[in-house]
Amino acid sequence: MISQYEAMIGLRYVRARRRNHFISFISMSSMIGVALGVAALITVISVMNGFEKELKDRILGMASHAVIEDFNGLNNWERVIGEVKQHPDIDGAAPYLHAEGMLTKDNLVNGVIIRGVLPNEEINVAVVADKMVSGSLSNLEAGKFNIILGSELVRNLGIKIGDKVTLVAPQANLTPAGIMPRLKRFKLIGIFDVGMHEFDSGLALIHMEDSLKLFKKLNPTGIRLKTNNILKAPIISREIASNLSDSLSDNYWVIDWTQRHSNFFRALKTEKTVMFVILTLIVAVAAFNIISTLVMAVSDKQSDIAVLRTLGASPKSILQIFMIQGIIIGVIGIAIGVLGGVWMATNIETLVPALENILGFKFLSPDVYYISDLPSDMHWNDVFLVSAVSFVLCLLATIYPALRAAKVLPAEALRYE
Repeated sequence: MISQYEAMIGLRYVRARRRNHFISFISMSSMIGVALGVAALITVISVMNGFEKELKDRILGMASHAVIEDFNGLNNWERVIGEVKQHPDIDGAAPYLHAEGMLTKDNLVNGVIIRGVLPNEEINVAVVADKMVSGSLSNLEAGKFNIILGSELVRNLGIKIGDKVTLVAPQANLTPAGIMPRLKRFKLIGIFDVGMHEFDSGLALIHMEDSLKLFKKLNPTGIRLKTNNILKAPIISREIASNLSDSLSDNYWVIDWTQRHSNFFRALKTEKTVMFVILTLIVAVAAFNIISTLVMAVSDKQSDIAVLRTLGASPKSILQIFMIQGIIIGVIGIAIGVLGGVWMATNIETLVPALENILGFKFLSPDVYYISDLPSDMHWNDVFLVSAVSFVLCLLATIYPALRAAKVLPAEALRYE
């Protein structure tokens, strides 16, 4: 148990008032080092959380939280959707047909993923309707053979709204002239831009009835699901699949977003962990400064330690005095760092544009990066984790100098006084 006099002496030793102002300077440097490390750690982790959230929203906005698919096409899909929507955790369900093909315009060819959709249902599971830069998703009408493409795909093909493109299906037609590829002319009536290369350069949306005719299918590939909690999507999708087992064939399977994009999000998590470890080294360096500060303080306070020991202070008390000194340096630095880190993390979306205006260039050019702004998503549990790790490092840094102080012999320290 730390007594009051130990705490008072430890607090007094944080600042050298008379003899050695250099120790005071080293203490201040240690505080600043801890503060910078904590602030940088909180800010970087918040920015990485922001990138993860932004990418997750963009990917899941165009993909799906979960899908129920059937190898041979989903029979009775209207009844299945009706039953799926009765689940309290489902916000939307929409049928789709998945296929691959090629789009051609003059001499330009581009491979694409074809997604046959029902516009009125698709808006409940995807954000494409909100990402239209030209045209509207509702303009997809059955029998009109209209198509909506991503902005990069439109740029690659050199087309504009109203132009005709030819869709080449992988299936072939048997004609008197021989086997011919299945071709169909589509009219471009919409362009979307979701900010993800995967979708903007390789996804084409057509009406589901047109896709069934083109690819000679009787039923859609499956049903896309949107849940009210993406973290619970695996559990929710399997509950639904279990409840629908009587309505589905034996060939169905359920895939949620954690399975389809597992490698991508695992890489983001690994990168976040590595950055946390690397930036923690900044705090560790500041903790070494605390060791230097306390070692110098112990050498400077040899006579004071001897007097305290002569007056009856135990080695444990001396140990606690210098540990308190180091802990106070660390706590003050951590507190300043937390305040600065939280402020930067919550205001980085305005600080970075202001800095870009001053310097005259953009850090993340929209011509190169799909996310051209620095997003931030601060989590208080990350702040607490950073604070706890920093405090432990500062605490460990006080042990060796404090042990040295506790081992000072009064007679040896006062011999030359």
